Amino acid sequence: MVPRPTRPALIINQRSGGGKAERYDLATQCWTRGIEPIVFQPGDDLAALATAAVADGADALGMAGGDGSQAAVAAVAIAHDLPFVCVPAGTRNHFAFDIGVDRRDVVGALDAFAAGEERRIDVARVNGRVFLNNAALGLYAAIVDSPEYREHKVQTAIATMAARLGPDVAQFDLRFTDPAGRRHDGADLVVVSNNRYAPAPRPGRGTRGEVDAGVLGVIAVTGPPPRGITEWTAPTLRVESATTVALGIDGESVHLEPPLDFESVPLALRIRTRARSVGRPRLAP
Repeated sequence: MVPRPTRPALIINQRSGGGKAERYDLATQCWTRGIEPIVFQPGDDLAALATAAVADGADALGMAGGDGSQAAVAAVAIAHDLPFVCVPAGTRNHFAFDIGVDRRDVVGALDAFAAGEERRIDVARVNGRVFLNNAALGLYAAIVDSPEYREHKVQTAIATMAARLGPDVAQFDLRFTDPAGRRHDGADLVVVSNNRYAPAPRPGRGTRGEVDAGVLGVIAVTGPPPRGITEWTAPTLRVESATTVALGIDGESVHLEPPLDFESVPLALRIRTRARSVGRPRLAP
């Protein structure tokens, strides 16, 4: 066990995961455990809330919300070298699963503050922005970027794929070089992940076998029909384009100016999980 933080703080998004945090009354659960709850309100800036908590004396930070919110608060924890606790109050809780947090036990995740074990894991960055899971360019980014996506996910995905994957449709302007030295001047999809995704993950091991290998995982769908899939790992990747690039970063729609410089940041994040959750997850993906 590592020493218990004396002034932990948890930022709570009450609306994330269909109101999961509110259903479990996480704010009250925090008060009973000596954790300061900070309730995120529409229009708030997560990084600003976390930074203000640190300025007020917080010596550990946590986030109860989706993966995009987890990354924003984790970035502040990294900047101040503070331990970070992930509370799985989002919809999919992809990051929680891959670090060994039981996604079914939202309240139990709070125990990491008081009775947790700590280890360091990697994060990734694109143009300085931290992400914990992945950044997707091309087709997936176009789907997430659609105004209809939040309310009609499946229908939006089907409509976007039908419009973008025809034989006469030009590929997205995404230019990069793979490890074999091949230059790709277009792609339908590029996924850059914080460590490599397992092609066939075993039950109980998460979608990534590890999150501390110090590499990016890259999967690219390129070429004319029939398109090919290229996969590799590398510490960095540069993607160029002639226009602003839409990305889905940990499920959030973002637009960045090229070039896009991706990098792995090894062992940057001090992650705290309760003792019985440390190690590989028990749940199937």
